[in-house]
Amino acid sequence: MIKTSSHQRLCVVFAACVFASNAAQAADQTSLSSALTFHSSFDGSTEAEFALGDAKLYHAPAMNKRASALPGLPTNGIVAAKGQGRFGDALSFQDKASDIVFFHAAKNVAYRETNWSGTVSFWLSTDPAGELKPGFADPIQITPRAWNDAAFFVEFEKRPAGIPFRLGAYADFKVWNPSNRKWEEIPMPEKPLLTVEQPPFAKGKWTHVAFTFEHFNSGAADGVARLYLDGKPSGTIPARTQTFTWDMNNSAVMLGLSYVGLFDELSLFNRALAPEEIARLHTLPNGVKSLLKGRTKTQ
Repeated sequence: MIKTSSHQRLCVVFAACVFASNAAQAADQTSLSSALTFHSSFDGSTEAEFALGDAKLYHAPAMNKRASALPGLPTNGIVAAKGQGRFGDALSFQDKASDIVFFHAAKNVAYRETNWSGTVSFWLSTDPAGELKPGFADPIQITPRAWNDAAFFVEFEKRPAGIPFRLGAYADFKVWNPSNRKWEEIPMPEKPLLTVEQPPFAKGKWTHVAFTFEHFNSGAADGVARLYLDGKPSGTIPARTQTFTWDMNNSAVMLGLSYVGLFDELSLFNRALAPEEIARLHTLPNGVKSLLKGRTKTQ
C-alpha cells in the first residue's frame, strides 16, 4: 500500500480548490460576456468596440434635435481624454455643454415589450463640489422622450445643503403620474427615485456606477430597480408598475447632460446582473474589454 503524507494531501486539496475557483471565475466571465449587448471603452475612438446596434457616438445641438445629429464629438466642451480613463482613454465633459452626445438605443439596449430586465454599467470621475455647476447633472439618461417619461437616469443635484446622487426609473408619464400632478405636490415616496445623500465621488477618484432593473413591462406592480456604487448595493427603487413604452427608432443613450468630469467604460447587459456579478464588474483588472474575447459583432 502506498501511503501519502498529510502535506501531499493538503497539496491535492489546494490544487483542487484552485482549479474549482478558476473554473468558477471562467464560468462567471462567460455568463457576463453572453449578457453583454454593448460596450464602449472610448479607447482611441468614440465608436463602441462591441454593439448589437449602431456603434457610433453622435452629437446634436439639443435633445429634441437628435434627428439632425452627426457622428463623433462636437467641436467644443466634450473631448477625448487620452490616458485619463479608468482604463485607457475616456470622455471628458469640460463644462456644462449645450450639445448632447449619445448612442442609439436600438438593439444596443435589449428592450422587450414584456418581462424586460437589464443592467447599465459605467465609471465616473468628478469632484462634485469643485466641478459640477449648480442644479441637476445627468451623467446618463436613456429614453425616447423625456427624463420623466419612460426614462432611466442617474443624476447629481448640486445645492447649498449638499450634493446627493440619484437613480431614476420613470415609467410612462401617464403610468407613474396618471393625475398629472405637479412635481412639488407628489410625496417623495411616490416618486420613482432613489437618493444617496453622501455618495463616494471625490476629486481624483474613479467611482463605478451600475444599476439593474427587472420585471419591467410585466403589467404588474413588481418592477424593481437597484443602484450599486463601487460594486456595493446602494439602494432600491421598490416594486411598482414599470411600463416603458419605447419607440426604439427614437430611443437614445445620452451621456453627460450638464455633467462636468470624466466618463468611461459604458456597458449594457440584457439581464439584471446579480450583486456578485456587479462586484465582479467593479474588480475586472482590465475592465469590461476583457469580456469581449470571441465577441466582435459591431455594425
